[in-house]
Amino acid sequence: MNDNKIIVKTPAEREQLFIKLYKEVFPAVARYVSKMGGNFDEAKDIFQDALVTWYEKAVAGAVGNDKAYLMGIAKHLWLKRHRDNNRQVAIDGFDEAIEVETEPSESKILSFLQTAGQKCMELLRLFYYDELPLADIAETFGFSGVRSATVQKYKCLEKVRETVKEKALTYEDFVD
Repeated sequence: MNDNKIIVKTPAEREQLFIKLYKEVFPAVARYVSKMGGNFDEAKDIFQDALVTWYEKAVAGAVGNDKAYLMGIAKHLWLKRHRDNNRQVAIDGFDEAIEVETEPSESKILSFLQTAGQKCMELLRLFYYDELPLADIAETFGFSGVRSATVQKYKCLEKVRETVKEKALTYEDFVD
């Protein structure tokens, strides 16, 4: 604790102290709250709350630099209020805010898969869409066996994955 206890003998002296702090610190608090997305009324509320907290601490002798301490309290109060407000969700129109899950666009997926090449696209179509067994796919493409078809399918998928990584694509890139 500091020995910087605020000694205010009369209500008039306290009022003068508050006016002085209001003139010196409120503009900085208002700029901060505005920069952080708040408005003038919110800045006034935050400053008033901060001033009360500061005064209680100052009277107890727990305050060093008046202006810095008051500004710190105001920032803390704003961040707390902002965090608490963001947790609250309005019930009005809640059903309108829910996004409907959308299915990926077939045309976008197909155009993207074409970047892996015609042979890969055909192999993946036979396996995933037509659900053809790997033995039949190996025979269709002239691979030596099921293992070769599996390896080729893996290589095709890796081509697609690499393209996704290179272009930094996300799910939203495939939705209309």
